[in-house]
Amino acid sequence: MNRILKTALALCLLPIAAQAQTAKDEILADLAKAGGVYYAYPVTTVEQTATPKGYEPFYISHYGRHGSRYLIADNDYKWVLDLMRKAKDAGALTPLGLDALGRIEQVWLEAEGRGGDLSPLGVRQHRGIAERMYTTFPEVFKGKVDISARSTIVMRCAMSMDAFCERLKELNPQLNITREASNRYMNYMNYHSLESNAFNAPDGPWQEEYRKFEESHTNPGRLVGTLFKDSLWVVRNVNPGKLMWGFYWLAVGMQDIETPVSFMDLFEPQELFDLYQAFNYRFYVGDSNYPGSNGMLLDNAKPLLRNVVESADEVIKSGKTGATLRFGHDGNLIPFAGLLGLKGCYDSVENPADFYKHFASWYISPMAGNVQIIFFRNKKDKDDIIVKFMLNERETSIPVETGMYPFYKWSDVRAYFSGIING
Repeated sequence: MNRILKTALALCLLPIAAQAQTAKDEILADLAKAGGVYYAYPVTTVEQTATPKGYEPFYISHYGRHGSRYLIADNDYKWVLDLMRKAKDAGALTPLGLDALGRIEQVWLEAEGRGGDLSPLGVRQHRGIAERMYTTFPEVFKGKVDISARSTIVMRCAMSMDAFCERLKELNPQLNITREASNRYMNYMNYHSLESNAFNAPDGPWQEEYRKFEESHTNPGRLVGTLFKDSLWVVRNVNPGKLMWGFYWLAVGMQDIETPVSFMDLFEPQELFDLYQAFNYRFYVGDSNYPGSNGMLLDNAKPLLRNVVESADEVIKSGKTGATLRFGHDGNLIPFAGLLGLKGCYDSVENPADFYKHFASWYISPMAGNVQIIFFRNKKDKDDIIVKFMLNERETSIPVETGMYPFYKWSDVRAYFSGIING
């Protein structure tokens, strides 16, 4: 394939590491990004680098997060709704408070009973990614190709897998796609060591510092004052910080569902950015390359990386074409991207005030976020294989020398991977 290929993406123009000075400006320019991992998968078209002459794609190794979902539990909507209803009955709401209550009532009509479920947008996201993968690399999906699809046992991941595979089957009904969501694969699809679980437990070594950070970045006075007109009722019935976070989840989660209302106007941009910093903090320290974790969070992705290598070896040995599709969670995608050394995904930063400058959960793992490794074979020499890496459908780099970026010799990459797995 010597033509310029078109694909989709566009999380930002430059990797996070290169835009530390403007990270705040970028979020304030698009407040949807203040949702961190609730950021709905953004789609635009960018040009990909032409494939070197004589090579063609034959295999794709993929790990994707489930698509957009509802807030993780019904109660994330319901408790705010109940509190605001109670305040209305007591005559304690301002006109803005009454308006906000009306919006929550609309959202509840859609969200009730769907906490944690894949939303219709999540289905559309995976269908779109599948279609772009198919049209960008048609050689991989030509004829009666065997494709392996696996998901974690969480329903939204299985539904994401189903949406992705259904679109592929629509495009080529001859594809042989095996789909499984089973405990059999959880040891690499969603692995977390006992050591890392203890590190991230409520009494883990970083939790007290985080508590202070979150408290200092949660300033609910102005927001609560715009919603309630009875200060005594607030004193007796409202936890201001908790309510601010409740409305934050509502605000950032609306981009992932269908009801066309917004809560962003309830916040000042700086308030959203402050809450984002705290939310982003949790994902950096809990899933990425925070120095205090001594690499244990990235190590959680080693079983997945081992499966990537073994699956690739199997397809390469067979001489066939195909794809391995995997569907999991942000807590898998973030350490996987860091372990691979994808640009902007593995910075090691000590000071919590600097986390947002070097790590952005929305950049690495938006809803339906994904890593794709595309394999290309030399048509004249079947042992000559090159690969390229894509984060959310955008070409990216790894710390391996190459004279043909964004392409790397698979032999060099495999040696790099083996060093990581055994290191």
